[in-house]
Amino acid sequence: MNAADKVIDAVFESDETFREVISKVIKEDLGLTAVEFAEKAEIPQSTLYKVMSGKREPNMKTLRQIVRTIKKIEGTEKGEFIAVIAARPVLDNISETKRKICGTLCTIREYSATSMEEAIIAAVRAERDGAKALVCAPIVSPTVEKILRIPVATIMPKNSLIEAVEIVSKKIN
Repeated sequence: MNAADKVIDAVFESDETFREVISKVIKEDLGLTAVEFAEKAEIPQSTLYKVMSGKREPNMKTLRQIVRTIKKIEGTEKGEFIAVIAARPVLDNISETKRKICGTLCTIREYSATSMEEAIIAAVRAERDGAKALVCAPIVSPTVEKILRIPVATIMPKNSLIEAVEIVSKKIN
């Protein structure tokens, strides 16, 4: 789990957990002092200290700025990427790579799934991670298109389908 997700999860757990996690993330995960983080986040140092000590609840604007800054520092704001959801054997044929697509350099990031439920969860996670688009199997794409706000394309296997039919036909003969 990346540092930004740790902070987001902690927000929903408890105030005490949030304070512990934000302090740990800044110091250990990011290797910064509170002063350095406040500067990078463009948050007043006094505000960050009050949030970290529990003397003040962060407002939504401050919380968004904290999470945005953590993502920027840890590099999870990688720019544009296209998420590919598939079973591990399919994903083993690709790796997270950068490709020039329609004149834009995009990262292809893989999300492994072995069931419909895992594919839907992976799709939501990919959108939350900042995917600009998603590629997935036809069995899950209609559902995913209904819940995501990003474009969804469906994998339409042609050659691999014929090859699989040939392999299985050899096995039964």
